[in-house]
Amino acid sequence: MEKTQFQDLLLQSLEHEMGGVKVYETALQCVVNSDLREEWEKYLEQTKHHVEVLTEVCSRLGLDPQGDSPGRPIVRSLGEALVQAMTTARGGGNRNAAQIVAAECVVLAETKDHLDWELLGKCAEKLKGEEAKAVREAYDEIEDEEDEHLYHTKGWCRELWIESLGMKAILPPPEEEKHVKSAIAAARAEKSAAKSR
Repeated sequence: MEKTQFQDLLLQSLEHEMGGVKVYETALQCVVNSDLREEWEKYLEQTKHHVEVLTEVCSRLGLDPQGDSPGRPIVRSLGEALVQAMTTARGGGNRNAAQIVAAECVVLAETKDHLDWELLGKCAEKLKGEEAKAVREAYDEIEDEEDEHLYHTKGWCRELWIESLGMKAILPPPEEEKHVKSAIAAARAEKSAAKSR
């Protein structure tokens, strides 16, 4: 495995989680639905913990958690752009529209986050010794939460859009009600929602 690229992935992942804290803090300023607020408050706390976990992984591997890498500034700027988009939407005066923008931004952030953790899991399979152990322990602790963050928020985003279009929405979405944590389960939940409209 390419060591420099692995270190870049690890630092990008940490930067993305740090940006994720800001994304959730801003999204919570946009949220209207109380169930969604509760979900995102939980995800914010989990994301703060993810920052701690990845900081510890970097330290265990002798990598400076504040160190720079080729991809880190790009990840930082993407997070800042999501925060700016939500701030702009909130300033527009339509709270429901801002909530949808926030859901879209969270889905975008969680898509990258989900990919990072999937890749870290693959790295853990190829690494050896302490490196493998550190990454595997982090992956095993966090991966299910990342699945939930992505699939549940995609469901929220879809249903909030459907509601805004004047159609029958299912809130909270079936992804949350069925505790979805996989792409297959998310597809089933979406299909069941379509049948019940």
